[in-house]
Amino acid sequence: MERAAQGVGLTVLSTLAEETDALALLGLSREGWRAFTQSPEFGDGGDDPLDRWSVRVITALGAKLGAEALFPFGGPPYQPFLRWAAASGRMWPSALGMSIHDEHGVWMSFRGALAFAAMDEVVEVHTTRPCDDCVSTPCLKACPVDAFSGESYDVDACVAHVASREGAACRERGCLARRACWVGQDWVPEPGRAAFHMGAFLRARGMA
Repeated sequence: MERAAQGVGLTVLSTLAEETDALALLGLSREGWRAFTQSPEFGDGGDDPLDRWSVRVITALGAKLGAEALFPFGGPPYQPFLRWAAASGRMWPSALGMSIHDEHGVWMSFRGALAFAAMDEVVEVHTTRPCDDCVSTPCLKACPVDAFSGESYDVDACVAHVASREGAACRERGCLARRACWVGQDWVPEPGRAAFHMGAFLRARGMA
């Protein structure tokens, strides 16, 4: 499954048993951003190009592997990706609030999932939450506007900063708090990808 996923720009973030199904949660692989930027969806000027690319690629992958493709967008109703992540043994809420993966750190994002009817498809892996071994919490100290307290996230302060001239570093290279996390440094996105996601973040908040 991982080899098939890698072939289309994806990677298996985790697997888990869910009722009568086996689930594989999918994210972008190291080559995934390049695969997306070379796709028709990236250049056609339509809305939500990454979501549309994900639907096309993961649906085809599911058909190839005999699995149902599921997505974290397109609702309501929405699939319970965060519950699945928590049950997978490889992802937990981070000190910043968003999920943290044992390998990808806070740079993981769900592009979709594959549901297999056969339970013997799943191999569950359980690791430990990286934040539990972090004493210095650099992520909580890196935000220029202290948007993260460890207990809450000041969305308005974050959005205002990212949209401002002073927020160019976050806007063009990705969230400085996330970049400060020592987990998943190999998965920190290149500037083009970071800018794409930050642009989508601002548009969702009516700031772009």
